[in-house]
Amino acid sequence: MKRYSVVAALMVAGILYAGSSTGYAQQAAADAKLAVDRAVTGDAPDDPGPLATGLSAELKPKAIEAAMTKVADWQITVAEPKYNQQWTYAALYDGLLAASATTHNAKYSDSVQKMAEGFKWQLKDARFPHADDFAVGQVYMDLYLQHPVPERMASVKANADRLLARPDDPKKLLWWWCDALFMAPPVLARVYKATGDRAYLDFMDKEWWETSASLYDPSERLYFRDARYFTQKQANGQKIFWGRGNGWVMGAFVKVLTVMPKDYPSRIKYIEQYKAMAAKIAAIQSKDGLWRAGLLDPDAYNLPEISGSAFFTYSLAWGINEGILDPKTYEPVVQRAWAGMISHIYESGRLGCIQPIDAQPGAFKPSASSVYGVGGFLLAGSEVDRLARHGK
Repeated sequence: MKRYSVVAALMVAGILYAGSSTGYAQQAAADAKLAVDRAVTGDAPDDPGPLATGLSAELKPKAIEAAMTKVADWQITVAEPKYNQQWTYAALYDGLLAASATTHNAKYSDSVQKMAEGFKWQLKDARFPHADDFAVGQVYMDLYLQHPVPERMASVKANADRLLARPDDPKKLLWWWCDALFMAPPVLARVYKATGDRAYLDFMDKEWWETSASLYDPSERLYFRDARYFTQKQANGQKIFWGRGNGWVMGAFVKVLTVMPKDYPSRIKYIEQYKAMAAKIAAIQSKDGLWRAGLLDPDAYNLPEISGSAFFTYSLAWGINEGILDPKTYEPVVQRAWAGMISHIYESGRLGCIQPIDAQPGAFKPSASSVYGVGGFLLAGSEVDRLARHGK
């Protein structure tokens, strides 16, 4: 497979300029930040210890919750000292709230609550209007909706208001990378739910479909990560569709549709696109039940990629639970995917095979773990558990 380094990607994006000392300085700063972010988010030890042997892949609540607990306990021990307001951790917090609701163990939600209080319910604001810095607002809003204390949504609403008031530039997408659909739209949808003001939902809807018009490939039923990949190809000649990027989109459908009114005018468009993507994702599932970092050239990758696989599993199980997807078609897909993920849990509770922070497919070690992948796994577990209980 043709591998693209961070430097090459930045050059394509026009951030670096040949012969420019300023450009090289920007490159060095970007590389340094990436290294720091990766170190805070996860690691990939040479010796992670043995894989777990006491877990079951059965779709039974007791087995599902045992796997969730093992992974959540390990991750919370490792991650709590590093809690921050980054998008990476925002996905973990979402998963921890889901883990508490599923396992009826308050320690996970208590940990998230403590985090939010420690940051005084504030969003990061250094890169406004960058969607990644809205991501932690999703958990703030979920906690607000459980217990409506004004402080919990004050920063989120202020930034949402600022976003809505921002002059629109039709030549420049607000959410120009597909990951952004998981980071910001669910937050705006929750501000709508909290306030009843449809302006937040309408803004989200407008921007979602502008991103879709640019990045969604209706012939392949997948999203390009961003415009750089419109013409790039995998080694087998197929288009490059990043696994985790599409996982973010599939997770975003759940997060948005969960709070969108049933009679919202464009809801049917979301359902239609969601079902089209679900069918494609099911069709390209690998024999081990998981998906690769590059979705249309699985043979180019030695390992499956768990973060994208987790968000696919989460989204597909949710679709079955909500009556949107046909159980006969999709339950076997979910079952294989869940079993595949279980096989990458270590005895310590580490969840492996998670690609580090990136913007395209890449290589990684079997031991590689990152908090967003664990968040996706816990979200998946919450919906797989609900599916298992429906089947009782």
